[in-house]
Amino acid sequence: MRSIGLFILLSAALSTASWAENIVRPGLWEVTTQSDLLALVPHIPSEQMQQLTTLARQYGLEMPQIRNGAATSKVCITPEMAKQEVPSYFYENQSGCTVTNATRTGNRYQMELMCDNPQFKGKGHAEGVFMTPESFSGQTEFESVVQGTPIYAHADTTGRWIGERCEVVQPLR
Repeated sequence: MRSIGLFILLSAALSTASWAENIVRPGLWEVTTQSDLLALVPHIPSEQMQQLTTLARQYGLEMPQIRNGAATSKVCITPEMAKQEVPSYFYENQSGCTVTNATRTGNRYQMELMCDNPQFKGKGHAEGVFMTPESFSGQTEFESVVQGTPIYAHADTTGRWIGERCEVVQPLR
């Protein structure tokens, strides 16, 4: 059950890096998401962790490195992605969630998330700010029900641009 909540947080972490026309620098980004839920990863049995990895791959995501309650991943932002006002495809096409009430004012963004699929049902809110075209910080709050169990998750996310080329990492679909 916590595995699905972890997947939601990882999806949110990946999504935050692509916001805002003319604010995001295209290229390779390092995104780090920290939460109490991620701190539980060392206690997840290896069989369940494998199921979580398989679930992530089904949605086109690679499991990030998780250490000390933080998930760190590399994300490729294409020039086309960087130009989009609201890249809702991260949730709608990747994890079965829908983005609503997405807004951007200058370098600040916020959005609501609604998820309703066989794995989990829930709603959440994400917001953040780009300090420069090469760095951002944000947070996500998410309430869900997984197999009848309510789960609340809060995550803090930071990102930094690390290079122009994304040869090692495939762009998100």
